[in-house]
Amino acid sequence: MAGNREFAYRRLHSLLGVIPVGLFLIQHLVVNSFATRGEASFNNASNFMGGLPARIWLEIFIIYLPLLYHAVYGIYIAFTAKNNVGRYGFFRNWMFMLQRLTGIITLIFVVWHVWETRVQAAFGAHVDFNMMESILSSPFMLWFYIIGVISTTFHFSNGLWSFAVSWGITISPKSQRISTYVTLVVFVVLSVVGVRAILAFV
Repeated sequence: MAGNREFAYRRLHSLLGVIPVGLFLIQHLVVNSFATRGEASFNNASNFMGGLPARIWLEIFIIYLPLLYHAVYGIYIAFTAKNNVGRYGFFRNWMFMLQRLTGIITLIFVVWHVWETRVQAAFGAHVDFNMMESILSSPFMLWFYIIGVISTTFHFSNGLWSFAVSWGITISPKSQRISTYVTLVVFVVLSVVGVRAILAFV
């Protein structure tokens, strides 16, 4: 019975990492990418998202609660799971280790980013191009954001591979190998989008 519960918890953890958290990540990167078109474009995109009906409730139930479960259970997995060399081999074990490491980095980055933006907005700050430009004017924060974004995109992209295995989508070694290539492409594309957006604020 305990084993069945843990299996269900892990599948829920994997699912929430893709839907809705992963989809929100993609949406967030797309909105941020408007910064490459200039200040006005980014502010318009940001204001549109900020003006969505019932935005607070959407954020709570579609972002924060799923993210909280994914983060808390992810920490449990990170500190209890062990590499399985016999089953996955050298490359996949590196991916396994990096998934846990980037999970911790991503959590730190997301908490700080939420503090700097959403929490400050609750205290009256305006989340716009100038805010991000001010934050990223510090070389330390610039590199913190670059590392944070790359860590986040890797964690999501590699998590897609685990999701496909956990949910029985990729069962054969060939399908898992193809999935590896696909998720690496997703990682590169999302990383480029994210880093270009960051550099647009500098």
